[in-house]
Formats: sequence, structure tokens, C-alpha cells
Amino acid sequence: MRRAILAVLLVSFIALSAPKGTGLFAPLEEVYELIRYYYYRVEDVTEKDLLYGALKGMVEALGDPYSVFFAPEEYRKWQESVEGEYSGVGMEIAIKKGKVIVVTPFPGTPAYEAGIRTGDWIKAVDGNPTEGLSLEEVSAMIRGPEGTEVTLTLVSPEGVEREVTLVRARIKIQPVLAEYWEDKKIAYIRIIFFAERTPAEVGKALYTLPLEELNGIILDLRNNPGGLLASAVDVASFFVDEGVILYARGPLYGFRPYYSRGNAFPNVPLAVLVNEGTASGAEIVAGAIQDHGAGVLVGRKTFGKGVIQQIVREFPDGAALKLTTGEYLTPNKRRVHDVGLEPDIPVEADEEAEEDPDIKAAVEWILSQAAEPAAPVETVP
Repeated sequence: MRRAILAVLLVSFIALSAPKGTGLFAPLEEVYELIRYYYYRVEDVTEKDLLYGALKGMVEALGDPYSVFFAPEEYRKWQESVEGEYSGVGMEIAIKKGKVIVVTPFPGTPAYEAGIRTGDWIKAVDGNPTEGLSLEEVSAMIRGPEGTEVTLTLVSPEGVEREVTLVRARIKIQPVLAEYWEDKKIAYIRIIFFAERTPAEVGKALYTLPLEELNGIILDLRNNPGGLLASAVDVASFFVDEGVILYARGPLYGFRPYYSRGNAFPNVPLAVLVNEGTASGAEIVAGAIQDHGAGVLVGRKTFGKGVIQQIVREFPDGAALKLTTGEYLTPNKRRVHDVGLEPDIPVEADEEAEEDPDIKAAVEWILSQAAEPAAPVETVP
């Protein structure tokens, strides 16, 4: 009886403390009571199951694939994925036009090795259709204990259907990969996703470069699904000396500008690689660089995910509520969501080419700039 009273109190809290039997949310309490009295297997359902079900249903009614109420275990797994370490197959997914679409398979993961591509539609998981399911529901179906199998029914962007069986593994993603190409005097920095540690790793890569001979930088944001907003702003600040990185608009923001943190790294020719898998935080960085003329975008039109999610409440039992709290615009106030960014130097994808066509175009552009070698940054003792 005490548990029932607690559940009623919690539902009443959701109803903004409306008096019992009155108000818009009164039917929630009534349905709860009817289930407790009439459902034939009521002993199989806890009050918390009913409460979570009601909360999930309320959030799902928003019709927003990126807003979700997490039960405690779901929230724990989501937090792991944000930091790039979890058990699964290693890919980022999104919902586009009602379909669960692969944004990117991460390098070195089962999804990547199996040839899963950006743009593949995940039609079913272990034979269960994904239509009508949330991102978190599909993610939960795909993830599982290390060493177990999962079968995905995929449809390519060209309409070819295939089945792929993957063995789940412990996924640990390195967010930043960096190289210096001595023969071309060009730095190559690939950002896989925007985790908390990403800005520090980008900074480490930049400030160890031989600035006296550097011709330019290739920043590879292809198949980058985004990540933390603050991380994206920090990374963009390495390349945008001052001014707005993005505008956020929504109930929490009004119309709020996020400014560059300031940058001591010298300006050199910068080519940013983008494609249809460049999304969210990666589009923030690409859009800021493009609008400020700090570099050029090379490749193909980006994904077009221009909305911001935020954990707006963590509950004492470990549950949490993630909501889409706003939309972002580029410094020139261009809309990104469902629109994407067009490259300055378009390049056709060619998986059969011996040399990566995007990198080839970026190298050619950087070398064409014939920029003076960057002077070392002076530091104050």
C-alpha cells in the first residue's frame, strides 16, 4: 500500500500538484488505479515500471527522436557511449525521415569491419522491424554483452537490402587521430567525435606541429556524428580567433551567441573534410570555420542535425531526462537542421579510387595557397 501511495504522489508531482481528480493529468492517476485493481497479472508489474512507462510515453509524444526519458540502466549505458566506451558494434545512428540511419561506423569496430556505411538504413535488428521505435530502443537492441551476435537487416542508399551478422565487442574509441605528412608539410587531424577530452587532444596535436615549415592543416570531420556542445565550441576556437561560433535559440537560450574562447595558434590554410556523415557538433565546427572564412569545406553536403540536446534532470534513482532544448544557427545565422552545409570545394565520392579524392582535393588547395610559413607563436615569459 505504501508503494502505491508513493507512486500516486509521484504522478501527482508530474501533474503540477493538481488536486486529486482534477486537472489535465488526472487521468494518469485514474489509469494507474484501474491497472492496480483490474489488470490480471498486476503482480508482474511494479509501480516504478508504470511510472517509467508513463514518463517515457509523455516524452515520446513529443515526436522528437532525440528527446528521451532514461531508466537508470539506460542512462548509464548512454553515458558510456558519450565517452566512447561501451559494449556493442561501434556506430552512431540517427532518425531521418522516420528511418533509423547509420551516421557513421567508427574505425576499427565490428560495424566498420563489416562494411556498414554512412546512410545505411537499419530496417530490422534480429528480425525485429525498427519502424516506429526510438533511437534508444534501437540502440538497446543492437548493444549487448561482448562476444554475442546481432543480425542487422540493412538497406543501402541505393536500395540494396542485405543482412549482416556482427559479433559485439568492447568499443573504445580514440576521439582524435593526428599525423604530420613530412613530404607535404601538412598536418592531418581527424576528429572521430566530440568527447570531453577532444579539445585537449586537438590542442596537443596542434601545438606540437613544426610551425616554421607548416603549409596547412587538413581537419577531417567526415562521419563525425557530433557529441558535446562545449567540446565543439572549444575545438572551433582553435581555428576561429574571435567572434561567434554559433547561435542557440530555444526556451533555455532565448537567442544566445556562443563565442570563440580565443586562440593563440597561428592562422594557416585550413581544409575541412565533410560528408553526409558530418553531423551535429561537427557541423557546428564546420559552419563556424566556413562563415568566418577561416578555412574551406571540402567534400559533400553534411547530414543536417542542427538541434541541441541536454540532460535537464537527473533523478535520485539514476533515471534522467534528455530533451532537445534548442536549435543552433551558424555565425551567419544559417539554419543547419534538415538542411546541412554545402562544401566550398565539392568532391564526388569514389570508393574505388586509389587515392582518397577528398584528401587529394584538400592537399591541392592547401599547396595552391602558397602561404608564407607560419611564424612561431611568441609567449610571454
